[in-house]
This record gives sequence, structure tokens and C-alpha cells, in this order.
Amino acid sequence: MSFLIASVTPVIIFLFLIYNKDSIKEPLGLLMKCFFGGFLSILITLMIDAFLEPFGKGFTSALGRSFFDAFFQAGFPEEFSKLIILYWIVWKRKEFDQHFDGIIYAVFVSMGFALVENLMYVYRGGLSVAMMRAVLAVPGHGFFAVAMGYYFSLAKFHIGPKKNEFLLKSLVVPAIMHGAYDFALIYASKSEENPLLILLLLVIFTVIVIRIWRRGLKKISMHYQKDIAAVVDEVKAE
Repeated sequence: MSFLIASVTPVIIFLFLIYNKDSIKEPLGLLMKCFFGGFLSILITLMIDAFLEPFGKGFTSALGRSFFDAFFQAGFPEEFSKLIILYWIVWKRKEFDQHFDGIIYAVFVSMGFALVENLMYVYRGGLSVAMMRAVLAVPGHGFFAVAMGYYFSLAKFHIGPKKNEFLLKSLVVPAIMHGAYDFALIYASKSEENPLLILLLLVIFTVIVIRIWRRGLKKISMHYQKDIAAVVDEVKAE
């Protein structure tokens, strides 16, 4: 039971913080569809990973294999799977009517994914793993989703040639963030005999985490302010 609580709690906290920020609350039924859709995205990721795994055998160096694992077994497959679910569930929904909505829907999908992943890692690694993932991995997934939702909303509400560009960015930007985050950790774990390299990678990882948090909070603020301004304009127009 303690493992279950340790896995679920950080997910609930992140969801609450994002949900509480929403000025016009989304239907709980739709949010739950997004959340449980995140479970399904795990299955899509596993299928993509199984397809790509044979290509990783060509990378014999620690650097090459770490890069492959970080970007092509984690970053791009996971974010692509989440985006497919996000698009499928909410793109045509009438409730998707504000910029911040893209962020909250993406976060709910991502937290569904993060919960299943958390359960797998925590039951294998124990409470120490749970604490580390609560501080790093769960917020990481959350802020990857913020980036996805930010561009997803821009694609939804943009009229013009950049719509597809924004939709592509809703995949590429979080996938690169996710890959860079994982690469620093994976390569560090494969460089046990080089303490200086490990130290450098941990410094890089810390910088990446700080930038992810800062960029995520900035994007949340930008879409939130945009929606507030739209509401104010509607009130003035009346």
C-alpha cells in the first residue's frame, strides 16, 4: 500500500496544481478520459519501442546507445504516443475553447502515463525510487506535457499556414526536452568509471531540469494570461 500511495501522490499533486490554475474548469469526465487515455499511451509506446529496438543494436558505444535509448526508446515514442491520445480525445471537442485547455488536457494524459510508469519503477525500486521520481520524473512528465499543450493550443486556435508547424512543435519540443533529460541520466549511468564525466552530466541534468521548470511555468502563465485577456475583452464587448 505504501508503494501505491508513493506512486499516486505526486501525480495527484501535479494534477491538482494545474487543474486549480484553470480559470474555467474543464468537465471532469473529459479530464478522466484524458487521464485514462494516458494508460493507453503506454501500450502505444511499448509497440513503438519494440519496433525500434533492433535499430539500437547498431550503437555499440555508451554514448551512441545512451542517445538512442533517450531519444528513440523514450523521448519521441512516449511524447508521440501521448500526442496521439491527446489529439484523438480532445481536438474536435467543443470544450476545447481556451488556450490553457490544451495544457490541462495534455497534462492529464501525461500524468496517466506517469502513474503507470511510476507504479512499475516504484514496485521494482522501492520508496527511495518513489521519492526521486516524485521530485524529478513526475514534474518532468508534467512540464513536457505543458510544452506539448502550449503548442497544441496554438495549433488549435491559429488560422493560417503555421497551424501544422505548431502541431509538429507539440511533438518535437517535448520530445527533445524529454530526450535531453533522459540522456544525461542514462549516459551518467553508463559512465561509472569516469567520475568527472558523471559530475559534468549531473550538472547538465540540473541545468536541463531548471530550464524545463522555468519554461513550463512561463508557458502556463502566457496561456493563462491570454485567456484572461480574452474574457476581459468579451465582458467589455457586452
